Amino acid sequence: LAAPPTVRIVHSGLACNIEEERYSERVYTIREGETLELTCLVTGHPRPQIRWTKTAGSASDRFQDSSVFNETLRISNIQRHQGGRYYCKAENGLGSPAIKSIRVDVYYLDDPIVTVHQSIGEAKEQFYYEKTVFLRCVANSNPPVRYSWRRGQEVLLQGSDKGVEIYEPFFTQGETKILKLKNLRPQDYANYSCIASVRNVCSIPDKMVSFRLSNKTASPSIKLLVDDPIVVNPGEAITLVCVTTGGEPAPSLTWVRSVGVLPNKTVLNGGTLTIPAITSEDSGTYSCIANNNVGNPAKKSTNIIVRALKKGRFWITPDPYHKDDNIQIGREVKISCQVEAIPPEELTFSWFKNGRPLRSSERMVITQTDPDVSPGTTNLDIIDLKFTDFGTYTCVASLKGGGISDISIDVNISSSTVPPNLTVPQEKSPLVTREGDTIELQCQVTGKPKPIILWSRADKEVAMPDGALQTESYDGILRIVNVSREMSGTYRCQTSQYNGFNVKPREALVQLIVQYPPAVEPAFLELRQGQGRAVTMSCRVLRAYPTRVLSYEWRLGGRLLRSGHFDLQDSTEFTVSSLSRDSYGLYNCNIINEAGAGRCSFLVTGKAYAPEFYYDTYNPLWQNRPRVYSYSLQWTQMNPSAVDRILAYRLGIRQAGQQRWWEQEITVNGNIQKGELITYNLTELIKPEAYEVRLTPITRFGEGDSTIRVIKYSGEDPRPKEKEFHCGFEDGNICLFTQDDTDNFDWTKQSTATRDTKYTPNTGPNADRTGSKEGFYMYIETSRPRLEGEKARLVSPVFSVAPKNPYGATNTAYCFSFYYHMYGQHIGSLNVYLRLKGQTAIENPLWSSSGNKGQHWNQARVNINPPTSFQLIFEGIRGPGIEGDIAIDDVSIVEGECMKSDQPANNLRSGAVGPLAHIRLLPLLILMSVLSHQR
Repeated sequence: LAAPPTVRIVHSGLACNIEEERYSERVYTIREGETLELTCLVTGHPRPQIRWTKTAGSASDRFQDSSVFNETLRISNIQRHQGGRYYCKAENGLGSPAIKSIRVDVYYLDDPIVTVHQSIGEAKEQFYYEKTVFLRCVANSNPPVRYSWRRGQEVLLQGSDKGVEIYEPFFTQGETKILKLKNLRPQDYANYSCIASVRNVCSIPDKMVSFRLSNKTASPSIKLLVDDPIVVNPGEAITLVCVTTGGEPAPSLTWVRSVGVLPNKTVLNGGTLTIPAITSEDSGTYSCIANNNVGNPAKKSTNIIVRALKKGRFWITPDPYHKDDNIQIGREVKISCQVEAIPPEELTFSWFKNGRPLRSSERMVITQTDPDVSPGTTNLDIIDLKFTDFGTYTCVASLKGGGISDISIDVNISSSTVPPNLTVPQEKSPLVTREGDTIELQCQVTGKPKPIILWSRADKEVAMPDGALQTESYDGILRIVNVSREMSGTYRCQTSQYNGFNVKPREALVQLIVQYPPAVEPAFLELRQGQGRAVTMSCRVLRAYPTRVLSYEWRLGGRLLRSGHFDLQDSTEFTVSSLSRDSYGLYNCNIINEAGAGRCSFLVTGKAYAPEFYYDTYNPLWQNRPRVYSYSLQWTQMNPSAVDRILAYRLGIRQAGQQRWWEQEITVNGNIQKGELITYNLTELIKPEAYEVRLTPITRFGEGDSTIRVIKYSGEDPRPKEKEFHCGFEDGNICLFTQDDTDNFDWTKQSTATRDTKYTPNTGPNADRTGSKEGFYMYIETSRPRLEGEKARLVSPVFSVAPKNPYGATNTAYCFSFYYHMYGQHIGSLNVYLRLKGQTAIENPLWSSSGNKGQHWNQARVNINPPTSFQLIFEGIRGPGIEGDIAIDDVSIVEGECMKSDQPANNLRSGAVGPLAHIRLLPLLILMSVLSHQR
């Protein structure tokens, strides 16, 4: 028994409205802030996996929310951005995944806002002098909002007042409504109200905003009581004051920052903003904005500058007119100092030699570099270097405003001041290490002064381990923690001009080789096989370094089975030709190189796979005594032939919430086939308790994998009512009807909404018997390759007749009815037969019809008097062409004779005659003795 998935979406009933659009579109309307609850009802065996998705986004705002894998998707306090199309996808590996969708429309209405504007051509300071005023009303909503205007209690309509015009701007239709007051009159100074309405959909009430228009109405104006810019030292407190100088109604004041948000420590009090203990990160442009919804908001800004001095560096430039990189007597040498200063215009430099102030002269020229070329830089040019010029030169950077510590940089000029040189120690390249180690790459730098060393990747344009493209080092050493294989390659170290000579950079290369143990697959694999059968395990190398020195060993537990070395192959295999109890266990294949070992693990076991509970039919759940109920448990066995024959099942049951399991064994006779449905009755279950049921297959190897499900008491008898049977073919297993193996082709379950777009026109129904495009029915498809006269036969489940009461009435009859659809110029025949228990070779004709009956459903009713258990057979016969589709729907059996006026003229009575007490109209499948099972 295996069935591909089907899916249907139902909702919790919190919707304001459910609309059916076309026949596939469902729109679910809900108010913002309510709880959305959608349930995905699935059928299919094995039990399908469910996933909720949403068009252009996740079905949940929470990352990795597990609810998207549950049958019920619940979103509390739903917001407008969560509207959209939601999909439920179910798949179990059989056929295509089943997908259904529903569109969720979130309704909301925000508070409306009224803004007032004056005509541009006649703008003055106040509206008192204006001729035309515009009142603009805007509200965000779904569905689109409807606006209405009032002046006092008077409703304003287009045309009701010559001085009033109401319109929507073309570019914002449906979002904005403008009230235009032309040639402003004294009576126009009044209280105006804008009412926004979504017509009470989802019980969303109307919202109103009012505005008082007077001869004093004016747009806002403000003034900042601070300088611009404001220059402060770190640690100081700063206060910005913003005051209104005009505007009616009184404007509201807010402070914003041009980049980012206001600092967390900011204190706001009306128009006053205070930043205590200011830092460099707090610098930037701050703006005060005044708004009263009249005209445009007023805005004034000031720039806060926090003084700072940082990053002091120097470099030495030999005589640029000679190609020699060394400093020589009689030639020029230039010393440069650089700092980052805020504000740059306050930066001043002072030069000293051996601690004494140095002034600019003909031979000692002090200059400031152009700030646009090299900001914050000063140069000392020594012309015609003399021996007496040797010494320590100091440049001191300071800010004029004070309060910031100076930066002092010492540069030594002497006969030992020489340009740098870089070398790599012989044993430091190539450098071999193992993944996960800490390693130091070293470049030895000589020269005086020693410059900053820059490290980068030489072999590829990728970032360094710290994420930057270049890494600075003051001692020439690059330290890498937790080395990974991606870090293998060539690294470049080179001198920078900073804190050294401004000459062509010196550079050297260091090669890093990272060894790592083999990466193998599979890391773990479970193999299930019965005793006496063969099993083969294969372990493959994906990556390893070094790759040439690879060996392998196979082990079972601690016992060595085989070892060897790799030649050209990248995998190794091990085969057990005949499994026995001793050869089950955990097999490990270790593949080894200098850096370590990679391991493939194989768990070889004879454990049976877990059973799969069958959920698709409403498991027969009935009341047989007032205080207890029974339950029919159904399941199939996963991969029954993969291991030894299943001898029995261990059944465990316990009340929900209890710890103790009650167990018993269910013996299995013979081999279980794949997809075979097994049934077992549970009795004496106490109402209304729920129970956990655990099922474990047992082979000669031992216990297999268990599976657990919960069964619940429903409080109602889900079977057909006594003496009644109804089937509309809506459930996944078509009411246990089956296809006859002796026919030429099968009946097909279909609905109009899901049928193939290439269906044959002019034949077949346009909807099920009830007129629903979504409803299902059974039909025969007569397109090619079907041939005239071929048959399709659909067989009902077995219906059991209880023993007749000898004292009861003898003339009870039952009405068997169904709907049929026979439309098309090539319609063949539809026959119905009755097959009695023990007479499988004899089929009694009940009813028959042939030819085109028109584009509509017809009902057939037939009296039946079966003396014993029976089945019904629908036989469709293909006519002479492709326009011959025949369909059936809504099959039922009800106690009592059919109404005589409803008897069709072509009714064929059953050949079975005689008295009948009553018919127990339940599939034989569910009528089993207490605590017995069948397959």
